[in-house]
Amino acid sequence: MDAKKPLTVSLVSLGCPKNLVDSEKMLALLAEGGCIVGAPMDEADVIVVNTCGFLSAARDESLAMLREAMACKRTGRARRVVAAGCLVNRDAETLYERLPGLDAIVGVNDRQDVLAAVTGQRRFTRVSPCAGPVGVDAVRFRLTPRHTAYLRISEGCSQRCTFCTIPAIRGPFRSKPPQDVLAEAEELLADGAVELNVIGQDTTGYGRDLGMEDGLADLLRSLDALEGARWIRLMYAYPRHFSESLIDVLACCPRVVPYVDLPLQHVADPVLRRMGRRTTGAEIISLLGRLRERIPGIAIRTTFIVGFPGEREEDFTELLDFVRAFRFDALGVFEFSPEEGTPAAGLDGAVPDEVKADRAAEIMLAQQEIAFQANREKVGREVEVLVDGVDDAGRCVARHNGQAPDVDSVCYLNKPRPPGEFVTGRVASWENYDLIVD
Repeated sequence: MDAKKPLTVSLVSLGCPKNLVDSEKMLALLAEGGCIVGAPMDEADVIVVNTCGFLSAARDESLAMLREAMACKRTGRARRVVAAGCLVNRDAETLYERLPGLDAIVGVNDRQDVLAAVTGQRRFTRVSPCAGPVGVDAVRFRLTPRHTAYLRISEGCSQRCTFCTIPAIRGPFRSKPPQDVLAEAEELLADGAVELNVIGQDTTGYGRDLGMEDGLADLLRSLDALEGARWIRLMYAYPRHFSESLIDVLACCPRVVPYVDLPLQHVADPVLRRMGRRTTGAEIISLLGRLRERIPGIAIRTTFIVGFPGEREEDFTELLDFVRAFRFDALGVFEFSPEEGTPAAGLDGAVPDEVKADRAAEIMLAQQEIAFQANREKVGREVEVLVDGVDDAGRCVARHNGQAPDVDSVCYLNKPRPPGEFVTGRVASWENYDLIVD
């Protein structure tokens, strides 16, 4: 590489919004270091793949993308390939062996070293233990539309669910100091964001490690007071620590939208115990009832795992009946995947793959009926939406406050409007999970 010519870098971001924030920070560090960022893979001098390592399917996708990057190195302009992120922390010892010619690896706690990994001439390895303070996410090269942004408030997780690799990959739970969160929020708002999506591995745990009694509720109140924010949305809330004070915030703070992403995983007590969730079906049902009672119209999104070791037919039936009765606004289902190194991988009572698939399909069919009926009931109602832009088919895409970016359904506008604009319209019809708005 010509030492006098700025390096052109392509960064591919895989996985969840937490990983996306890491990618945005790394891009900013590279730009500050003199690199030209944002090039396609086939036009870049260096390719960085920020990997996901959460599930086997995500690891396969990450490895496939790294191999594609290596092919660009063999046949095209690229001269250096860097692997970053969760897969690095999970499989650092084997990545160089599995990907001959890989030039550098950078762990999730070492993103500040991405410039050295990109510009170095020798093999670079940096995978530090994930136990220190949460890195500051200020000054990011954002990959989301300007009007929406992710606000990360914590790192790691200490829940120790038996199926999850996150604590091993990203370390124990650590809260970002509130003054850092608020400073980052103000920076995002000054940069044009009107929607802040609050994320972390376990957002309801926020502040406990800092000695705060009700940290998340206090933080959301502070965010609600900031000028410029129109929508503040809570994601990744763990049900066990969902306090009454937090319900008050969702009910009373005008900028905190009536929406919560609450991954429940199951409702049958025997399965919850085996999952290490430290909650019961009765506690979950009570929490959901209080949310709906205190916050009329709240949108509740959740995810479940089916086919967990030992899940009996009666456990699954209890879950299915619960889904049909509660009528979630949005719902996703995962088939259990035994992840190496987790306690669940060694549990007895394995459920056959075909049974897992059937159970997942049955849950999703039930949810489809619920979602379609909910959409029918929305026709004729007035709704305020935030315009995201135009999709590949040329349709104007927007979302109401019960729709989070990337994971939920959307609204299609019959009349195009500029991205970032709030529009009030009437639901004219619906199309599968999505609404059509005049």
